[in-house]
Amino acid sequence: MPGRKAAASCRTPKRFAHGPIVWNTLLRKLVEIIMVFSIASLKSHEQKARALVDEAHRRGGLAPVDLDRFWADQQIARKNPFGRDIPQVPLGVLMGPACVFDELGIEEDFWRYETDEEWRLSLNKAYNDKAEAIVGKRLLSEKRKDPSRRYPPVKELHDVFEARQEWHGGSWWLMPSANTRDELKALLDRVEQRDIRPFILPENWEEEKARLRALGVKPPLYRGQRGPVTFATSIFGVENLILLILDEPDLAVRLRDAILRTMLEIARVMDEEAGYAPGEAPGGFAFRDDNCCLLNSEMYELFGFPILKGIFDHLCSKPGDSRYQHSDSAMGHLLPLLGRLHMTGVNFGPKLTVSEIREHLPRAVIHGQLAPFTFSRNEELKIVMEFLRDFEMARKKRGLSFATAGSINNGSRLTGMRLIMAAIQRYGRYDG
Repeated sequence: MPGRKAAASCRTPKRFAHGPIVWNTLLRKLVEIIMVFSIASLKSHEQKARALVDEAHRRGGLAPVDLDRFWADQQIARKNPFGRDIPQVPLGVLMGPACVFDELGIEEDFWRYETDEEWRLSLNKAYNDKAEAIVGKRLLSEKRKDPSRRYPPVKELHDVFEARQEWHGGSWWLMPSANTRDELKALLDRVEQRDIRPFILPENWEEEKARLRALGVKPPLYRGQRGPVTFATSIFGVENLILLILDEPDLAVRLRDAILRTMLEIARVMDEEAGYAPGEAPGGFAFRDDNCCLLNSEMYELFGFPILKGIFDHLCSKPGDSRYQHSDSAMGHLLPLLGRLHMTGVNFGPKLTVSEIREHLPRAVIHGQLAPFTFSRNEELKIVMEFLRDFEMARKKRGLSFATAGSINNGSRLTGMRLIMAAIQRYGRYDG
């Protein structure tokens, strides 16, 4: 019968009859093999880390490192982390002002540190005295600022969007300038009508520019910005922005385009003020966008991605121009999109691995992936194990600068930095 014949022709050939079972068995075996190798690798990392940490403890907390050799190799490695002739992984953990308080045993006071120059320089000197003894370098600036060589303040993107910065909890916070969609529309009406050059430059600009140019001091360029999602959620609110993109995408696009146009205009004005003809100014741009993780891929492609692309296309068009993003948050879902932007440097959150980042960003130097709290809590074994993990993932393709996957926080110790240096010198060499 025709029906019976048709049914027979659809039967699975005998040799493939158990295909799904075979493939499932092979898949389980493959997973088991991967787990065996992962467990073996983890045990090896732990043994190496424990050996180094134990040796540091026997030496009074100072991990074994040839300081002169380390810094000589660092000088070579940091120039090109992808270089085939670099001797070791470059160190990206070079500490910062937040580290002085715990290291010196004094109470945190970031406001005083920012506003009291005499106090700040005295702390930096005391910190540098310790740093020189422990890691062989003076890490913080001890140079006094010369107000006579400083340009008067230029208004920034948030000023154009009428947002104020306020000091809260030890840092500056950008406050909302619109709380409703009607307020946002009115704000955009004003922003779109602004003549940027007279708005951002102070009244005494021409006089001060002439004086400072005579001293050989050029005006600063505009080459870094709070990222588009973080900026927009600051001036309009997190929930407001998310719902705006979902409910009124046209208005969200209007906000997006106003941000991009204003950024490009600020950059153009400052390039001209520095004496550069169109296309001749140094390229490069850096974004700081922790809040990009709050948007899913579709929302980010609508709102954040076009701003980065527009800026990079205009200000980073030459080979070698830096295209950098800091986003120390769980934003791995955005990697495929960011991979279309030809990033050259990234500092992402600790939940992302070197392998994940490298898959999507083949040209980017990865500044990471040491968890900031692992470092600031001085979890010595984990510090070394996280380095070994990252080096193993980066060894073949390189391009790793071992740093915290985010900020370096108070509590991060110079002995911890030295421990990382020792791990790099012992286990992180490319010429070994």
